[in-house]
Amino acid sequence: MIDVVEFGLGRELYAMDIQLAREIVEMMPITHIPRAQDYIAGIMNLRGEITTVIDLKRLIQIPGTSGDNQKIIVLVAEATGGSNLGIIVDDVHSVIQVAEEDIELMDEGISSGVHAFVKGIIKLAKDEDDRKQVDGKARQASGLILWIDIKKILDDLVQRGQA
Repeated sequence: MIDVVEFGLGRELYAMDIQLAREIVEMMPITHIPRAQDYIAGIMNLRGEITTVIDLKRLIQIPGTSGDNQKIIVLVAEATGGSNLGIIVDDVHSVIQVAEEDIELMDEGISSGVHAFVKGIIKLAKDEDDRKQVDGKARQASGLILWIDIKKILDDLVQRGQA
């Protein structure tokens, strides 16, 4: 079994490895940084630590507006090369355990651009009775969650000199 944090971006569900998340905090005031990349929302003071905040939706180019439930997932230092870094998501739904047989890994075929940051697709139960509820609503109709590789996304930014 693999533990992941399930969250929303736009109208889709995403997941990331739970061991990369240090904590999840409510949205708080963010100080914008002039001339920063457009995906950098700014910096925040999290219990005395200056933390850079990235808008994940902008970074991976997900369309749509953000709702009132935005959260910040603060990442562990090992995932960020020692930096204090948080990512903004539209909402955090839950921590779920996924069996390896419910994950389809991405290959580099048609989806080669997506392969750069998607580890795999998590298939949820197809039976309506087995479908879990999120905040009283059934999960996305497709029953699929994109499992993204946050560490790979951040490593790519560092390599391109954009972090």
